[in-house]
Amino acid sequence: MASILSVSGSPSPTSRTTRLLRHLDDRLRRQGHDVTPLEVRTLPAQALLGADFGHPAIVAATALFEQADGVVIGTPVYKAAYSGLLKSLLDLLPQYALTGKTVLPLATGGSTAHVLAIDYALRPVLSSMGPSHIVPGWFTLDKDITVGDDGSLTVASSAATALEQVTDHFSRALGGRTAVLASTG
Repeated sequence: MASILSVSGSPSPTSRTTRLLRHLDDRLRRQGHDVTPLEVRTLPAQALLGADFGHPAIVAATALFEQADGVVIGTPVYKAAYSGLLKSLLDLLPQYALTGKTVLPLATGGSTAHVLAIDYALRPVLSSMGPSHIVPGWFTLDKDITVGDDGSLTVASSAATALEQVTDHFSRALGGRTAVLASTG
């Protein structure tokens, strides 16, 4: 199937955003896709903030974008926009790094007041990078994401259903199988 890059723009090592993405990564793998996770916070801060395009870690991250058929971009919402950490990576990518790719934007946040951050802050930047298709994204409230002491993730049923739908739409756009999930949801 398709090769997917799953990018977390969260600066937190205990991020709900990252855990939610890894949960969705598993769903995409069950649909037959090859998923590569990328946590922007693991890239060297000096390279990101110093705009070091030639740093080996930045070159490697750029190559991951080049190799992917589809990209999932996940971010927490801060100040009604996507994270500055994600912005620093997007700024270092080539102008048309998403050319020919299908993109799924996802965001998490503490208030429904930020639900439009995907469409008004993130989508325009992603669109400027030349993707062939940006599927409808989804905003998930932090209160709908619970992480257990063992690291397990639980998503409130209404949010889980919506996330499954947007993830499956993304998968279909890439040519994925969604029928296999009826029993593994």
